[in-house]
Amino acid sequence: MTRDTLVAQAGHPQDDWGTVDLPVTRLLYALALVAAGCGSNQNAANQNGVGAQCAMTSECTTSGEVCLTEFNGGYCGLAGCLHDSDCPQGSACVVDGQTNYCFLICATKTDCNLHRSADNEADCTSSLTFIDASGNRKVCRPPNSGTATTDAGP
Repeated sequence: MTRDTLVAQAGHPQDDWGTVDLPVTRLLYALALVAAGCGSNQNAANQNGVGAQCAMTSECTTSGEVCLTEFNGGYCGLAGCLHDSDCPQGSACVVDGQTNYCFLICATKTDCNLHRSADNEADCTSSLTFIDASGNRKVCRPPNSGTATTDAGP
């Protein structure tokens, strides 16, 4: 007696492969989707590394970003924005000190530190001035290093 015959006699449904029950196949498919990142709480900017820790621009993955080394641990982002539309999707143009930056939008501090070490954690804050004010938003502000240099290299 074959396995297929035993499964058929037991009344278990089979999928197209003839050896795996449908509920098991569906469970494996759902797990594969979760493993592939479906349902991730990261916004597009975070997925693209905006706000990530860096030492040089070549470590930043989004086109046009530079490593802003004026922040402890560096910060992959943009300086000199005039509006949110100048920033990668999922980030906002804010004033920090005398400079405008594209900072990652966040809901909690955890959102800010997916790509940062514990020593260089960014804070999720609404205390900065948003260039395009719209609602109650927060951004990830990295710790300040006290220097004003930007690695504009490759």
